Amino acid sequence: MPKYGKKQIEAQSKVDRLNRYTFQEAARLVVDLAHAKFDESVDIAVKLGVDPRHADQMVRGTCSLPHGTGNVVRVAVFAKGEKEKEALEAGADVAGGDDLVEKVQGGFLGFDKAVATPDMMGVVGRLGKILGPRGLMPNAKLGTVTFDVAQAVRELKAGKIDFRVEKSGIVHAPMGKVSFGLDKLMENVAAFFDVIQRLKPATAKGAYIKTICLSSTMGPGVRIDPALVKDLRELNA
Repeated sequence: MPKYGKKQIEAQSKVDRLNRYTFQEAARLVVDLAHAKFDESVDIAVKLGVDPRHADQMVRGTCSLPHGTGNVVRVAVFAKGEKEKEALEAGADVAGGDDLVEKVQGGFLGFDKAVATPDMMGVVGRLGKILGPRGLMPNAKLGTVTFDVAQAVRELKAGKIDFRVEKSGIVHAPMGKVSFGLDKLMENVAAFFDVIQRLKPATAKGAYIKTICLSSTMGPGVRIDPALVKDLRELNA
């Protein structure tokens, strides 16, 4: 059985696992019960009433969090000529064409997100086995295959996240840091659920959002009443 420290046991004792909290109550608990010496990340897990085995029930998208994630995002851009220069000026950590592709083939993976111009995808496609399993492959549906590389870089640097429902029907996503405080975390959560709601598949039957759990890196999970998602709309109004 896993062994828990005194602080973790104390934190868990303050969360009623049978209760379904409001979003504000859950966020406040997560912030108050964070006990690590570092600035813990705050993550959300949402169980959706979809069957990802069916293509028409796949939930996948992006969300620009108002306050970002609090993490430093390293961005690589596969582009040539002026687009390469444009990407670097926008803040890309590394950019290049065939030379960058060769560098990645040689083992370089010093980036968290990748963007590519459409004309580079024929070459970048060779990196599928390397980038695909790591979730780094540029994707037009996620806005990372585009000629507007400057905008894509700025959005990723500012905290644009992408998410995809897992086989179990759960979506995981970062919502920020404990140091953000209640208000900023709530605004990020509201923006995330606005996107989740808009992505509801037409073929999904029954309850769409089944369970919600908010937690910090080292803290206990706090369950939230899914019926209260509608109240979040006021924050995005």
